[in-house]
Order: sequence, then C-alpha cells, then structure tokens
Amino acid sequence: MEETHITWHDHAITRKNRESLNGHQGCVVWFTGLSGCGKSTVANVVDQKLYARGVRTFVLDGDNVRHGLNASPQLLAPLGDAYAERFGLGFSAEDRKENIRRVGAVTDLFANAGLVTLVAFVSPYREDRASVRERIEASRSGNFVEVFVDAPLEVCESRDPKGLYRKARAGEIKGMTGIDDPYEVPEAPEVHLKSGAQSPDTLADQVIGYLESTGIITNNS
Repeated sequence: MEETHITWHDHAITRKNRESLNGHQGCVVWFTGLSGCGKSTVANVVDQKLYARGVRTFVLDGDNVRHGLNASPQLLAPLGDAYAERFGLGFSAEDRKENIRRVGAVTDLFANAGLVTLVAFVSPYREDRASVRERIEASRSGNFVEVFVDAPLEVCESRDPKGLYRKARAGEIKGMTGIDDPYEVPEAPEVHLKSGAQSPDTLADQVIGYLESTGIITNNS
C-alpha cells in the first residue's frame, strides 16, 4: 500500500467559538425513510422555520448531492470511462454505503462549523446510519439526531413524486428500497414522525421541539 503523509491540523477558531457566535450548537439532524415519505419536504420546512429564527442551517438532500459530490458514473462519463467507473456511485449496497460515508464526513465538517445540518437521505441500512452517528458523536455526544420519517409503503407509492415505484413494479429498475431492496427501520430514533397522518408544518415543529428540549437551540434562537 502506498504510504501517505497526512497530519491533522487544528484550527485557530474552535467549534465553541463558532457556536458562540451563532448562538446555538452545531449538529446533524438525519432524516431517514422510504422514497416519498416526506424527508426533503419536512427538512426544508424545518430549515425555513429555523432560518426565520436566525439559526444557521443547511440542507443536504440525497438527490442534490448525487449531482456533484456523489455523482453517478453516467454524470462523470465526460471525465473518462475509467474515472467514472472508479469514482461514480450507483445504487448497489456498496455504493450506497460509500454515498452515506461521504455525506457523513461532510456533515461532520458542517456540525463542527456550528451549523444545524439537515440531512435528507433514504439511508436504508442501520449499519451505515450508525457509522455516521459514531463519527458525529465522537466530537460531542447527542449531536446526531436521527429522525425517522415514517409513512406506510402504500402512502409513499401513492405519492411517488419521481415515478420510481411505478418503474420498480414494472421491472424497469432494480434495487428499489421498499420493493426489492430492504429498508431497515430505525430501532431507537430520537424523533419518530408519522408523516402519513400529519402535515409537514406539524412534523417540522416536532423536530424543532426536540432540538429545543436538548438545548441544541434555544427558544431565543
């Protein structure tokens, strides 16, 4: 294996410095659930509500990240077949694992910058979510907030905003989470949202209420 020469460099401005300036802690709020359950919708409502209160936030959406950081081989094809094959990510179990690993590393940076980082990814495997939690909480316990956006499969299929369920049922795509690939339900999420029965506004308030109850943000934020 090629030897590497890398060293961790501490920053002159600490995480506590940045959080003091912001008036709140940095953290990762990880929305997980089936496609169509409402992850991105709720995350964006939380973002809007916190922004209005002066909380520094950012949303990382699964689809958006796959346009750049975790681009597919097809999107990377202009850089050459070998490059695209090596660095592009599809939807195999291995690629999904790497997708979440990369995003976990980015969210760790954002949390250390003092941002409330709102992450909306299907992230179907418990092991991958646990790995991100371990990374985030190595800096500070309690700063990884898993939010299970729980909607029955039939509700998600009825919404089907990208037509993925229809294509999966027709055999046009393979590896669709909830159809022919598993979704591993969180066993002890910090927040459990029943998104099939409540409005995005109500669900967002539940998330914000949890952040207030743990002191990540304050009522004055």
